Amino acid sequence: MIYVIGADDYISHNHFLDQMFRLRARVFKDRLNWDVQVQNGREIDRFDTFDPLYLTSVNEQTGRLQGSLRLLPTTGPNMLRDVFGALLPDGAFIESPLIWESSRFCIDPDLAAPLDGRLNSVTTELFCGVVEVGLFAGLDTVVSVYDARMARIFRRANWAPRSVGVPTYFGGILTHAGMFEISDIARKRLGKAGDRPDPVIMQLNPSPALFLNAQMSNHQ
Repeated sequence: MIYVIGADDYISHNHFLDQMFRLRARVFKDRLNWDVQVQNGREIDRFDTFDPLYLTSVNEQTGRLQGSLRLLPTTGPNMLRDVFGALLPDGAFIESPLIWESSRFCIDPDLAAPLDGRLNSVTTELFCGVVEVGLFAGLDTVVSVYDARMARIFRRANWAPRSVGVPTYFGGILTHAGMFEISDIARKRLGKAGDRPDPVIMQLNPSPALFLNAQMSNHQ
């Protein structure tokens, strides 16, 4: 099940956030060898200081974090604009209250992937959670930066993005930027691809300012 953790929930859900930062260190530093900073076993970057919304997949039986991702509005600091801007065409930028950025997607590497080529259930859960949050907030698009491995997963999930700009090498990794549809149709496609037709979100606080900003813009 997905827990959506906004700034108002950081203290009450600190146990999930601590697991998340430790998981990010295991995945991004230890497994993928990305150029990220790890302190005290936790991977935390400057974008975590801008009150992002976190989606955390939690095992209902054990309470263990299984995967997570981060959402930030494109109207403020975000990785595509501030780190991977070279992916965008000259002079282009993506900034709208109806477009958020997803980053730091990771899954516990101890969870075995299905042998028959199906989507990992946690991957499905997180993707569905992004769309459900987006629908709640009145978004129409989520943008993300990803590599070829994730591009294959997106296609398998039937949620292939619309490419933005030209793929570029960062740190020896061919890196892409793409825009993902947020719609009821997208949610149904994801649910069918991953056999998750029912809602995946356990908790969603409707009050954070970033939700309200998106909803107000959508109704202007």
